[in-house]
Amino acid sequence: AAGMFLRLLSDVRWRAANPKWRRMTCSRRSTSSTAEPHPVSLPAQAQVVICGGGIMGTSVAYHLSKMGWRDIVLLEQGRLAAGTTRFCAGIVSTARHVSVELKMADYSNKLYQQLEQETGVKTGYVKTGSISLAQTQDRLISLKRIASSLNVMGIPCEIITPKQVAQLHPLINIHDLVGAMYVPEDALVSSANVSLALATAASRNGVQIHERTSVSHVSVQKGRVTGVETDRGQIQCQYFVNCAGQWAYELGHSGEEPVNIPLHACEHFYLLTHPLKEPLASNLPTIVDPDGRIYIRNWQGGILSGGFEKNPKPLFTEGRNQLEIQNLQEDWDHFEPLLSALLRRMPDLEALQIMQLVNCPESFTPDMRCIMGESPTVRGYFVLAGMNSAGISYGGGAGKYLAEWMVNGYPSENVWPLDLKRFGTLQSSRTFLRHRVMEVMPLMCDLKVPRWDFQTGRQLRTSPLYDRLDAQGARWMEKHGFERVKYFVPPGKDLLDLDQSKTFYKPDWFDIVGSEVKCCKEAVCVIDMSSFTKFEISSTGDQALENLQYLFSNDLDVPVGHVVHTGMLNEKGGYENDCSIARLSKRSFFMISPTDQQVHCWAWLKNRLPNDSTLTMEDVTWKYTALNLIGPRAVDVLSELSYAPITPEHFPSLFCKEMSVGYANGIRVMSITHTGEPGFMLYIPIEYALHVYNEVMNMGQKYGIRNAGYYALRSLRIEKFFAFWGQDLDAFTTPMECGREFQVKLEKGMQFVGQEALLEQKQNGVYKRFTMFILEDHDTDMDLWPWWGEPIFRNGQYVGKTTSSAYSYTLERHVCLGFVQHFDEKTGEELVVTTDFINQGEYEIDIAGQRFQAKAKLYPFSSLFTHRRRKDEVELSGYQRE
Repeated sequence: AAGMFLRLLSDVRWRAANPKWRRMTCSRRSTSSTAEPHPVSLPAQAQVVICGGGIMGTSVAYHLSKMGWRDIVLLEQGRLAAGTTRFCAGIVSTARHVSVELKMADYSNKLYQQLEQETGVKTGYVKTGSISLAQTQDRLISLKRIASSLNVMGIPCEIITPKQVAQLHPLINIHDLVGAMYVPEDALVSSANVSLALATAASRNGVQIHERTSVSHVSVQKGRVTGVETDRGQIQCQYFVNCAGQWAYELGHSGEEPVNIPLHACEHFYLLTHPLKEPLASNLPTIVDPDGRIYIRNWQGGILSGGFEKNPKPLFTEGRNQLEIQNLQEDWDHFEPLLSALLRRMPDLEALQIMQLVNCPESFTPDMRCIMGESPTVRGYFVLAGMNSAGISYGGGAGKYLAEWMVNGYPSENVWPLDLKRFGTLQSSRTFLRHRVMEVMPLMCDLKVPRWDFQTGRQLRTSPLYDRLDAQGARWMEKHGFERVKYFVPPGKDLLDLDQSKTFYKPDWFDIVGSEVKCCKEAVCVIDMSSFTKFEISSTGDQALENLQYLFSNDLDVPVGHVVHTGMLNEKGGYENDCSIARLSKRSFFMISPTDQQVHCWAWLKNRLPNDSTLTMEDVTWKYTALNLIGPRAVDVLSELSYAPITPEHFPSLFCKEMSVGYANGIRVMSITHTGEPGFMLYIPIEYALHVYNEVMNMGQKYGIRNAGYYALRSLRIEKFFAFWGQDLDAFTTPMECGREFQVKLEKGMQFVGQEALLEQKQNGVYKRFTMFILEDHDTDMDLWPWWGEPIFRNGQYVGKTTSSAYSYTLERHVCLGFVQHFDEKTGEELVVTTDFINQGEYEIDIAGQRFQAKAKLYPFSSLFTHRRRKDEVELSGYQRE
């Protein structure tokens, strides 16, 4: 390999010194038929202005025009497809971990397949298939999990042996492989040409396309987009779409009202070679070698190979004057590890002549998922950017979902994992983004095991108790930038081992979490849950009550001091948020929501509450530290600290009282734990947090008190069959589908959002049903653990996927929660799911291709729990919010 390496490098050095060598340029016309070569004047107004003429911008324009919106202007600062799209490797791959990304890639593949026929523009589409290689058993498990998802989605896919890899691609060295995944329908395209084809079709549908036009500024009035300023004049518009790729961040900050789009560019390298002596067949499968951090595809009889190195080079994108991406500096030293991996994987490339090392910017986001959706601060400002080097795979599907969002008000799939509103302003710090993308880019190839955490950008939002808990052995994870405890490592345990342990099997923390759960059930535990989103809504008259009654499904006209579990639903009856609301007084309400609802819920309410000076909404998340006191002895600890009677007669379930605890007063105590266990939530003004925590721990010693973390909470809530928003519940799930009818007051005497949809479901039945599964023949010590997203089979037929799972220390079994659907075996049509349908089936859960028998239940195993059930079913709705 060393000899080959020298020949390759000598080839490179010769090319650099040879004056006759001309740089390869992307084969494309200098002007495209879809855009005018000489500037004509811009229209004075349009319904939609799209900024960016790469794959994203052209896809949005294409799909909007297909849906009947024609008054659209697409502006491109350079030439069409001259940004990242021009240099994209052109691999369309459906092998994705996240379900919505998988669906986007599958749609893109099908769209590109027929695009040439539709538009007459050659797109270079070739169905080659792809082979993902596994050098380790863990990698093979990861591929098997993806294969299970692909198969139930109807995408052909199989796990193959190293020998089969050699048959499909004879040049591949297979000696270090343990297996691979073959997806025969994956394809290659010329991404710039796909963009031109989409632009051509959009143009025929009436979309105006203007090249060499820069957007300098987006005008906003009263929180809505009103127009854009360009270097060629103004355009008034109702909608603006930011598809500016690596320039999206700057463009977002250039408006009167900044729109935070957290992405950052990194250099991305791949090499191109001349054709081999025996040119490679055009339909040779693309190779993805994640353990070697590289991909290899056929390119005009030679190869194109790039990868994701461990030490990426971030690029600052301030230079917006560079209109098109020129090929950046070659850096052979930097590319060397990837080149070595390529030569290990294809050792026969001795006589390979390198044409060029391409270095182009790719945009990455803080969580490796793309960014789409409407800005939380500016109505009518939509974003589609940050593709994490999968732009061509997602282009078609992402453009379709965003177009649906704009036209219908919502997309046809749950896109919350990609929604811009999953980020807050804190993720827009330049330094944070620079550090995070240096971690994200190598993670593209790293093994994704359950419950891994980012290492950069940490300790950003912390509870006042952070240092106290850290000193007691807390192990941390992060949600929406907030540090939260997973579990506490007891003194004497090997801490390093625990932090390094990553596995698809039984984790090292199993016994630690088990002892925390036991303490919650038998004594009392404290969990710091300060990360919850907390809003206060109040008014001078009855406006707060009237508006909240319309926006929430449960009846909030309850006596002062009562807590109501309720959904914040959309018009289809789906959960936009799932929360608890305490009535503090006649005219003020305290609302507790999941951590990652902070931006989404604020925007949802802001856009729907009247702009009225008598009505105020305040985000008080940072004002209160929240301690969850769980367990049968919680009542003893609290009553001793507050000198107030806390018995059920004085303090019934779902009740809220302001009390003194120790020396501190003004503490909001609620009889609710979000787990179904007895106990209380304490909302403590932040300056008293340390005092109250110390008092609780000191007083609780005689009752066996200890700290606990979110892993214990997860186990408790899942065995009690509590759903949580963002994983089990989403905008496409209604209360009727998950046994929450009692949280909806259909007859509360006034209309509320989603009411019609729920009445219809009540009358006609539901098409999916939230179900609890207990794994029967699963060995916790030896078998792979369920995580979420595992396919559910009923009588051998696929009926749905799990949404969350945990080990129940009480049942000594794994419990999975998920949705069951009913498809007609002949027509595939969706049918109503009845209780009988659920109860009469034989179920299996597929974990990485291995099926385990499971028992389905629509109600939790209440009789198996030691403590007495709370006096009414209300606590059943105390769903966990992770």
